[in-house]
Amino acid sequence: MDMSLLLAMGISFLLTLVIGRFVLQELRKLKAGQEIREDGPKWHAGKAGTPTMGGIMFIIGAGIVTFVMGWNRMLEGEFAHLYVYLFALIFGLIGFVDDYRKVRQHQNEGLTAKQKFILQLAAAVVFLVLMRYEGLLTNALYIPFVNVTITLNWIVYLIFAAFVIVGCVNAVNLTDGIDGLASSVTFVVMVFFTVAAAMWQATLALFPAALAGGLAAFFVYNHHPAKVFMGDTGSLFLGGAVAALGFALDMPLILIPVGIIYIAETLSDIIQVAYFKATHGKRFFKMAPLHHHLELSGWSEAKLVAVFSGITLVCCVLAYLGIQGRY
Repeated sequence: MDMSLLLAMGISFLLTLVIGRFVLQELRKLKAGQEIREDGPKWHAGKAGTPTMGGIMFIIGAGIVTFVMGWNRMLEGEFAHLYVYLFALIFGLIGFVDDYRKVRQHQNEGLTAKQKFILQLAAAVVFLVLMRYEGLLTNALYIPFVNVTITLNWIVYLIFAAFVIVGCVNAVNLTDGIDGLASSVTFVVMVFFTVAAAMWQATLALFPAALAGGLAAFFVYNHHPAKVFMGDTGSLFLGGAVAALGFALDMPLILIPVGIIYIAETLSDIIQVAYFKATHGKRFFKMAPLHHHLELSGWSEAKLVAVFSGITLVCCVLAYLGIQGRY
């Protein structure tokens, strides 16, 4: 890996640590405390009032490093890293509005599901159109492991891409349910994207490298017992980053192995709802999404973070092997 990428991680880590202290102070002053789900695990009640919207820390930290260290590349006309960051930022802003409404109204509901979907879909379409216009997106669907590419009709590909992005963003959001889980899992995913992008386009690799450093710093504040939560501000930003990198690297199907935990969390939620409706009130899991089921089965938050991050690491290594033929 290029030393500049390791430098980006390190600077982002230190910068986010410093920014985090000020952000945490301001969130406490604003009394931006998290409201806890009434139907969640009973011991989560003790988390009520913990400051939320902490994702601002790594959004700012990673953003500064991405912009400053990528400045010379932008002067040369390379903007891929900036586009991906700005796209993720739009989702972060949607999450911020959602979080802010929750904090002001002191309840666990912000924007409606319909409002979120429309805003997210609009953001996805704008990003895809921009990437196509800049020549950074093709309609050739690369299949990892078998090293085969299938060319799709542009309209079909854009519809597919838009819904994959929205699905990915919300899957990451679902994963953010216990201390340190979304940040640790996504840290591993960002390291993968840094390595993968470095094989193809060093400029694009700058953003995931910076975000990996920012997430490592955020984990200092977010590990159990968490001093701050990332909120939808952070989780939607991360979802946007993961999805955008998959498409910016022109291999969205790689999101399946690297995002295996996000997918498992989402499927557990879908299965729970479908089973509940089909059986008129019975539950397939003790609670959905999956991390809550495992909590109620006796898993500690620390164990969940370690196991889910470990699974992600193994799948990212396999994914890396699966794209060797790509370049």
